[in-house]
Amino acid sequence: MTEAEAPGLPVGRVLLVWDAPNMDMSLGSLLGARPTSAFRPRFDAVGRWLLEMAGDDRVAEACVFTNVTPGSTEVVRPWVEALRNVGFAVFAKPKVTDDSDIDSDMLEHIELRHGEGELTQVVVASGDGRAFRTPLEALVRDGIDVMVIGFREYASFAQVSDLIDFRDLEDIDGVFREPLPRMTLDSLPDEGAWLQPFRSLRSLLEKR
Repeated sequence: MTEAEAPGLPVGRVLLVWDAPNMDMSLGSLLGARPTSAFRPRFDAVGRWLLEMAGDDRVAEACVFTNVTPGSTEVVRPWVEALRNVGFAVFAKPKVTDDSDIDSDMLEHIELRHGEGELTQVVVASGDGRAFRTPLEALVRDGIDVMVIGFREYASFAQVSDLIDFRDLEDIDGVFREPLPRMTLDSLPDEGAWLQPFRSLRSLLEKR
């Protein structure tokens, strides 16, 4: 039993749910390429930030939700094991169809913790406003603090909401080893800049 769970002390839970497919897609779009190790988020830094926010009187729970495509298990396994080694739970779901998303699973877990009565704060790492804005704003109305972490370029739903707090992932200490090379239409230098394609032109020939 942890100190936060000891009888007679206030108990609360800070829950982090991380939408791995959405965050990976957003980061890749931001960089214009597959992220190298220098530009991949450090989950140990995210975990320490969550613990600091939870303090001594609340339980911190961190969960990553991800899809696993057929044939990719050997590639994904080291990443999953690394997450588990730093204290993150991982919900992995086979990507068998285009509809095999994990959004509903994330929302179900949030609702599960909310129903247990100890949830005081939810942190959602995602830029998917269509899936999350309405249920997250409903949580705020129920008295739960809600924060979205992600990239300001892809999480506009949280930034325009009057109820949801937003924190850019790069503003959390230590999450990235190097500053992200963020180049958007809002941050163009006077001399202009190249914006690289998100995918190969040859992908137009791929069967859908």
